[in-house]
Amino acid sequence: MARIDSVSELEKYRAQLVAHRDPERKAISVCTSGCIAYGADKLVDAFRQGLKARGLDDKVDVKTTGCHGFCERGPLVVIHPGNLFYQRVQPGDVDEILDETIEKGENIDRLMFHLDDGTVMACEDDVPFYKNQKRLLLKDNSSLDPYSIDDYIALGGYGALGKVLAGMKPDEVVTTVKDSGLRGRGGGGFPTGVKWESCRNAPSDDGVRYIICNADEGDPGAFMDRALLEGNPHAVIEGMIIGAFAIGHPGKPQGYVYVRNEYPIAVERLGVALEQAREKGLLGDDILGSGLSFDIRINKGGGAFVCGESTALMASIEGDVGEPRAKHIHTVEAGLWDKPTNLNNVESWANVPLILDRGVEWFTAIGTGDVRGNPWGGSKGTKIFALVGKVNNTGLVEVPMGTTLREIIYDIGGGIKDGKEFKAVQTGGPSGGCLPADKLDLPVDFDELTKVGSMMGSGGMIVMDEDTCMVDVARYFLHFLADESCGKCITCREGLVQLCSIVDRICEGNGKPEDLELLDELSETVSEASLCALGQTAPNPLRSTMKYFREEYEEHINEKKCRGGVCKSLITYSINDKCTGCLICKKKCPQQCISGEKDKLHVIDQSNCIKCGVCMDVCKYDAVDVN
Repeated sequence: MARIDSVSELEKYRAQLVAHRDPERKAISVCTSGCIAYGADKLVDAFRQGLKARGLDDKVDVKTTGCHGFCERGPLVVIHPGNLFYQRVQPGDVDEILDETIEKGENIDRLMFHLDDGTVMACEDDVPFYKNQKRLLLKDNSSLDPYSIDDYIALGGYGALGKVLAGMKPDEVVTTVKDSGLRGRGGGGFPTGVKWESCRNAPSDDGVRYIICNADEGDPGAFMDRALLEGNPHAVIEGMIIGAFAIGHPGKPQGYVYVRNEYPIAVERLGVALEQAREKGLLGDDILGSGLSFDIRINKGGGAFVCGESTALMASIEGDVGEPRAKHIHTVEAGLWDKPTNLNNVESWANVPLILDRGVEWFTAIGTGDVRGNPWGGSKGTKIFALVGKVNNTGLVEVPMGTTLREIIYDIGGGIKDGKEFKAVQTGGPSGGCLPADKLDLPVDFDELTKVGSMMGSGGMIVMDEDTCMVDVARYFLHFLADESCGKCITCREGLVQLCSIVDRICEGNGKPEDLELLDELSETVSEASLCALGQTAPNPLRSTMKYFREEYEEHINEKKCRGGVCKSLITYSINDKCTGCLICKKKCPQQCISGEKDKLHVIDQSNCIKCGVCMDVCKYDAVDVN
């Protein structure tokens, strides 16, 4: 792989790649990110073997790509040219696809997406899940081979870096990012350009400044950063190189990607991409003849949620216990090894090449608010959300800032599963708030979510239906955060344990009316007095559910009732007269506490019932009630 020594050489190399590519050449792109769980690796092998058997392996490419987003319909396959979209493809479908689609050009109706009225959607871009998005960061995931730097360069990759190194000064780059209004996608929403400016201006006696990518994605149900690293690692690398030039040149900028060890595919693909960038001369000494020297190394985290916090992350890189420190001195001044350090998350870095390539006016036209002269004045660009829970279309969703919750959940997500009623959505991960139905028309951006007691966070979005117990939801996230607390400060360490204890008591039917006032007071104390953002935001699920669903807490305490049928101590299973005596529930009951003869009404022995709900799950006649 020949080294590229100048911006002009990079452009010549790109032109050669484009000239040698046949836009009509057929390619089969298989999602090998989340779809690995569906057996996508076996699907790739089947395609390659099938093409070889037909003598087509030198005429048709099989690409292992990143996440296509529509996870509920995986494994996903897109056939180029034409972006033909096939869903839930199995190895047994491969021969038919090769015979009918690849060789004859015929579409296979049963594998395509169908609307409720029977209309067939052949093209990926026409499927409502994709059509209602604005995919800027994810747009190439169904066509780009993450193992090929040439694929990235041919699609315009490293063009923004070339533009920066050929004709811009570091301060100009900082100003551009500042004027764009880009705010950190990791949760806090701090203006990226302001952070870059502060880090660049911070004194460093030896010229060393650290550029870090936070890929320690710890929110339950969130996989946005993983998808970007697995699908398009070079976009993140390019963003970091531009950041190194803007923040640390001339000087000695050094880079780290702190990534979860539980992301082996992301780690592997990122490692390959870094090595390819070094071989091309895009990392290392004198990048593209600009005088910039910069390299990036991977640091794998051990899975501690608190290491998503900046100072805890840096302590972990240094080899210490991942605990946060008080930020009397900001990390942009004294961060990693007490050097000026700039930390942004994966999605933030991936936005940087887009901004430098297409310009401030283009970026600021997307999103909400007015950032002219005020980097805090809006929420610009797009945001990727992991849409999960009780919604029909789960997966990754990229939309402009300001898109409403209703548009995301219903227009893209396809509404609530099984025709049930929407109850709540939690945004912002385990530290986010739970918002009720009357907030569905709320624009999703940094400021609007904060106003109603939630947060953007890194982009987790969990949808809940009518069967959800909101007290139990608060209990789950409180226990998660109590377990993940580093224990350094007493308000977080002890306060979360006490909040868990009180909510546990309420769920077990032993709550007292005065518990609600105590929860209010204690959650405020934890929020106000904790050292880092984990403790400061940990009470959000509790406070938001108490604000919007207080009647459920009161029912648990005063009526000993759980309307969601979730809290075992407050529910009873019984069999009604719809029972046909089919014996299925009796056979499946793990406690053998259901009695009754064939074709006769069954009865549950309440003294032996563990309230597992198996009887309700297996009953076909709606004969099991929960009260």
